[in-house]
Amino acid sequence: MLTVLLILIPLVAGLVTFGLKGSGPKALGLVASLASLAVTVAALFQFRTAPDALQLTANWIPQLGAQFSVGLDGMGLMLCLLTAISFLLILIVIYNREYERPNSFYGLMLLSQAGLVGVFTAYDALLFYVFWELALIPVYFLCSLWGGEKRIPVTFKFFVYTFAGSLLMLVGLIYIYLQTPEHSFSYASFVSGAITPQDQSWLFWLFFVAFAIKMPIFPFHTWQPDTYEQSPTPVTMVLSGIMVKMGLFGVVRWLLPVLPKGAYMWSDVAIVLSIIGIIYASCIAIVQSDIKRLIAYSSIAHIGLMSAAIFTNNEQSLQGLMVQMFNHGINIIGLWIIVEIIQNRLKIKNLNEMGGIAQYAPGIAIFLVTISLANIALPLTNGFIGEFLMLSGLFQYNVWFMAVAGLGIILGAVYTLNMVQKVIFGQSNQLTETTTDLKGNELLVLIIIVGIILVLGFYPKPMLELVSSTTELVNKVY
Repeated sequence: MLTVLLILIPLVAGLVTFGLKGSGPKALGLVASLASLAVTVAALFQFRTAPDALQLTANWIPQLGAQFSVGLDGMGLMLCLLTAISFLLILIVIYNREYERPNSFYGLMLLSQAGLVGVFTAYDALLFYVFWELALIPVYFLCSLWGGEKRIPVTFKFFVYTFAGSLLMLVGLIYIYLQTPEHSFSYASFVSGAITPQDQSWLFWLFFVAFAIKMPIFPFHTWQPDTYEQSPTPVTMVLSGIMVKMGLFGVVRWLLPVLPKGAYMWSDVAIVLSIIGIIYASCIAIVQSDIKRLIAYSSIAHIGLMSAAIFTNNEQSLQGLMVQMFNHGINIIGLWIIVEIIQNRLKIKNLNEMGGIAQYAPGIAIFLVTISLANIALPLTNGFIGEFLMLSGLFQYNVWFMAVAGLGIILGAVYTLNMVQKVIFGQSNQLTETTTDLKGNELLVLIIIVGIILVLGFYPKPMLELVSSTTELVNKVY
């Protein structure tokens, strides 16, 4: 029941929000997010005592062999927790912002949350596909209606990329469905289906391309920087903090267990593409002057390492990946919140026009430095343990892959610290001298984020234990 509530709360609240006026939409959005987080915490406790109670299966479309089957394992629960925390923090930090048609804005935000949670909980392939699309559609409208000047062509490109990937995945799902003896979309039928190695070889690319576009990794990434730049910052937070995890989750949940031989055959190619993305995105990030595009390319580099870790057939890498999915989401949303605050104060995105903010807004400076250090995986921050485990697993798989991927950490430090220097240090100007420090809601959100960074940096054991059972299961199948 708790699993269904995680989907129903934002879904129903989002639909109700469309009919509200005044401050009703933002108030209901905040209440719904708090309720979602409370249910997620309750599910965490139930997962430790009675995990089977989080599984639910009911008839949905029996003529097609499709069921409404949802459930939570350690990885799904961790991503639902990330989603609940992220949406709550986003809605708190933008609470004082004014948007045109707030009922539509907050309604679409909540519907995207429902779609994301549905993706992370679905145990039926057709249901997974429906939620996959449900998460995409609200974001399309959010970007196209509240984005920047170039939002229409950019959003069109984003939609074409992601929809094309979705269609490829749908073809693969239907083919596998037809190979199951009972013609069922259930997760168990897909995993136990007798698909020949030859079929797995080409089916791999239908799924991998769909998931690679969503992550995104090289060369399927070109929609991402433009979309991040043109989207309203709260939507960019959802895209970079949570939605990219749909691709990683899809590989771990569906591609590896359903097509293990295909994944094994093409693992080297997938890792090479991921590593190319790390170096390519890092080099472009170094020369960026637009702060939103810099963080966008930074995200591509981080996702590239996570994607490479998936295909190492190594339990250590998988565990590092799952932990890093949560930690990357927290860190990147923290950076976007700082960007939202600075952009709201100064109305600029160009790093060369900033400088000296630390003199007038020390709070912003302290939190930007702390979150940036977590983003480059400084020891005793939450980003360290995941990257260490992934690189360790990659080293065991191929030392040369690890050596090249490791350059991404060095390059990451270069562009991140360069951004910090340009934003908060150096000579101030007439514009930055008007900067005001953090407001109450902004300070609250950033304290929570830094608290998570430090707690998981010093004591990552609870997160590692949460995902350990999923890691062992996937590693056995793969």
